[in-house]
Amino acid sequence: MTKRLSAVFPANHLLLTAFLILAACGQVVLSQPFVHPGLLHSSEDLDRIKQAVAARQEPVYAGFELFRQNPVSQSSYQLQGPLEQVGRNPTVGQAAYDNDANAAHQNAIMWAITGDKAYADKAIQILNAWSSTLRSITGRDAVLMAGLGPFKMVNAAEIIRYTRAGWKEEDIRKTEKHFREVIYPVIKDFAPFANGNWDAAALKTAMAIGIFCNDRPLFERALRYYVNGAGNGSLTHYIINEEGQVQETGRDQAHTQLGIGLLGDCCEMAWHQGLDLYGYMNNRLLKGFEYTAKYNLGDDDIPFVHVLDRTGKYEHFKPSPIGRNDLRAVYEQIYNHYVNRRGIAAPYTQQAAEKLRPEGPGRPGADHPGYGTLFYTRPPAQGKETAKAAPMAPGGLIATGRERSIFLTWVASVGANRYIVKRAVKSGGPYTIIAHSIDSASYRDTQVEPGQAYYYTVSAVNRRGESPNACECKSTAGLPVHWKQAAIGKVSLQGSTDYDGDAFRIEAGGWGLDSGREGGHVACTYLKGDGEIIARLVPQPSSQFSRMGLIMMDSLVSGCSQVLLLLYPGKTGQVEAPAWQVRLLSRTSGRGKLTTGFNGPSLQEPAVTFGRLTGYYWLRLQRRGDIFTGYGSYDGKAWTLLGSVTATLKKEAQAGIFAASGMPNSTTIVFDNVLIH
Repeated sequence: MTKRLSAVFPANHLLLTAFLILAACGQVVLSQPFVHPGLLHSSEDLDRIKQAVAARQEPVYAGFELFRQNPVSQSSYQLQGPLEQVGRNPTVGQAAYDNDANAAHQNAIMWAITGDKAYADKAIQILNAWSSTLRSITGRDAVLMAGLGPFKMVNAAEIIRYTRAGWKEEDIRKTEKHFREVIYPVIKDFAPFANGNWDAAALKTAMAIGIFCNDRPLFERALRYYVNGAGNGSLTHYIINEEGQVQETGRDQAHTQLGIGLLGDCCEMAWHQGLDLYGYMNNRLLKGFEYTAKYNLGDDDIPFVHVLDRTGKYEHFKPSPIGRNDLRAVYEQIYNHYVNRRGIAAPYTQQAAEKLRPEGPGRPGADHPGYGTLFYTRPPAQGKETAKAAPMAPGGLIATGRERSIFLTWVASVGANRYIVKRAVKSGGPYTIIAHSIDSASYRDTQVEPGQAYYYTVSAVNRRGESPNACECKSTAGLPVHWKQAAIGKVSLQGSTDYDGDAFRIEAGGWGLDSGREGGHVACTYLKGDGEIIARLVPQPSSQFSRMGLIMMDSLVSGCSQVLLLLYPGKTGQVEAPAWQVRLLSRTSGRGKLTTGFNGPSLQEPAVTFGRLTGYYWLRLQRRGDIFTGYGSYDGKAWTLLGSVTATLKKEAQAGIFAASGMPNSTTIVFDNVLIH
């Protein structure tokens, strides 16, 4: 009997991403339009800046003078591009692109402040030139190339599009297509293989593209990664504790400030879309800024815990003095939000902002927008602001299922007083209200049936009315019927498996089953007699030390008879570039370690790029009597025979998916399209 646990989808990653998220979000997302302009600069912001400059208000006017005099703020700026290809490591046209991106953004701002059409024309010239010419972003550091400079381009496009600058509709559509098809594919899966500033760079540009292109599923995908992503750059993996220590604090202070600044840009965009991402996890972002500002202002009285990051590559034992006291242009935005918008004290962030004021460009290259004194200075809020309209829909809805409950969290809506939680048994509803007076951005649903899939949405309420529904989220109460999960061998970290009705997300520790320190995590069900299991690895694992695959075994006891089809990071001498291959291993109970029956050739693109397992890959493990055969595929259609082993397993065996981190930390692995028959 076939047990299909997720549908088979087309191989095109862009179409797949849009289809998966649109299906997950349901029809309700279309009722919540974006606010425009709504990236770093809203209409209100642009009007405030324009009026302050006209009145020569300080410190805004000093910030404007610094901004106006910058060479890339001139309507006479000479383009350094466009190019058909840009890249990073090796460098290809990076400076040309970043300079032009800075010029596009800064000319768009000059247009909004002065009304001089020459600035708008310059921004349009740059946007049209690059969107018509650039075809690819290359290099080992392509994610950074696509995550930093292009953010300036998208911000320029947003301002020009929504300020009556005379940008032709056909050019707007061409630019939308460019952002979707050239920039977004490079950053769509973020960068969990790297330090957290990489993830954060990808996050903010993905969010910006989602808003500019009016693509709610794309925006929600980035928002959910910000709050629940597997890599170093999601909020609680980057700002690792309540004290505010940052994942890169022990590396150097330049990258630490870069990373928190990038996360701050995500929050400002979300704020303009009615979402209080700044406040998520009890103002965790502010704690990161306060900790970092305090240390970079010369105060040594900060706590520090030894940390090994999510990749397993970066371990730090003390704050790094490298780049200390060299403040980057990221503090005015954060100071003005928390202190002047929200009335929350931020003493060290305030000191850093005052020391830099007026804040200059976000060097180097296009790392930051900078110029926060000009962009973000605002008067302190006078008392509690009264809601002028119904709140926007909540965002970033996450559902974590267990057998007896499903726990929901979401990003709060600005100005919301309470939330209404709704549930359905099919996508798009009809929904039933299961809670209607929730005063926090979380809820635990205990009225669930084990193995049942549920679809959730949430709306926000204030005295002005109710928001549209949030983007729908799906989860299952525990694993599918007849499935179970367990640790195998010795693991120092407790693993878990979540199932959302389409994909299994495994959080696993352990060094693997082919290790002297045998351990890992498995989710499995019974397979009687002959049969097979198929699954697709979803990019990307949170560590390139991970090992994961398909398993058949007699029991959940360590050392039992088993066969394992394993994706394995073979050693190359370069920790950044393992030789990913498929191994077929087997063991008969009482005969010691797993033995290798087959080592496959190294995987190639599109599954592996620069030694990183960054793409989809399919595995298939088949049993015919005592013969176990492994197959691999890049698309789930064309299968390659990898090899066979002979092993004796019980007729009624366990079959499922396996993961181990291969390091002291845990790893996150996702499989979908799981099929057992």
